[in-house]
Amino acid sequence: MTSKERAQFRAQANTLEPLFQIGKGGFSQALVDQTADALRKRELIKLKVLLDSAPESPREFADKLADATGSEVIQVVGGSIVLYKEKTEEDEKKKKPAKKGKPLSRVKAKRAAAAKREAAEKKEKRDFYARKRAAERRQNGKSAAKSK
Repeated sequence: MTSKERAQFRAQANTLEPLFQIGKGGFSQALVDQTADALRKRELIKLKVLLDSAPESPREFADKLADATGSEVIQVVGGSIVLYKEKTEEDEKKKKPAKKGKPLSRVKAKRAAAAKREAAEKKEKRDFYARKRAAERRQNGKSAAKSK
């Protein structure tokens, strides 16, 4: 990777929020699996190392994660780590198919219906007050015309 590419990725990473925090649990297989999964979905990710409780330095975590996931370390600044891994055809094939047509559970259906009702009530209330304000404006306009 060239320095220009690395600089471009650093610029992109500025706006990213950290996906994971590494703390006193340190380096584990679960962390590697989650990081690898995140890199499959997004090519560029940011991680946060909690400096007070982490057993190792952020640079050591970055190097270990890069080796374990096959990614590249773009940047380590303070407690932030930025990793990059280019998507491959295998990653595209591993995407989970979207679920289609799965019926909602009763609880979810009730929640959806309640949210719909609530939205309709808000709209009705908003419309009521808009009509009321319009009527007041008309009334004020008529009284102003009469006084002239």
